[in-house]
Amino acid sequence: MMKSHIIEFSSENKYLTLKPIIMGKNKKMTMALYSGSIDKLTAAGVILSGAAADDMDVDIYVLLQAARAFKKEIATNKDKLFMAENNELRIEFLNSLKRLNVKEWHEFFKEAKEITNVKIHICGLAGKIWGGEKLDDFIDLADDICGISEYITSAQEADVHLFI
Repeated sequence: MMKSHIIEFSSENKYLTLKPIIMGKNKKMTMALYSGSIDKLTAAGVILSGAAADDMDVDIYVLLQAARAFKKEIATNKDKLFMAENNELRIEFLNSLKRLNVKEWHEFFKEAKEITNVKIHICGLAGKIWGGEKLDDFIDLADDICGISEYITSAQEADVHLFI
């Protein structure tokens, strides 16, 4: 819930008080991150930055191929991440990101977590598919390993639901 404050002056008692006012509940976004491709991870990072700037609460559920991308030995190694479509454009895409000073995908995620309430959940089955049995197998951005039912519940409760 977003809180702001108002300064109230009491003419009767001649004092100022700082009173909280409730602005309303933060909007909630649930993102199902299925793809582990560098282009879609980057797109998810850009969207996540927008949600963070809008002070949304965000739950990201890392599914199937995205779980591979979140593994420690993969996440920061661009050579192990491919494009979702037109893999022959991968080098051009990476060069354009560099030329435009665009952050790497995981940096978008890290910054968003510093700005707002972002939780990153690794799907237990997806993690196991790629040899990720425990949270330590994934980059430190991951908050927990969970089952698919948590994603379904989060999607049902979300104001915005994305599947990438």
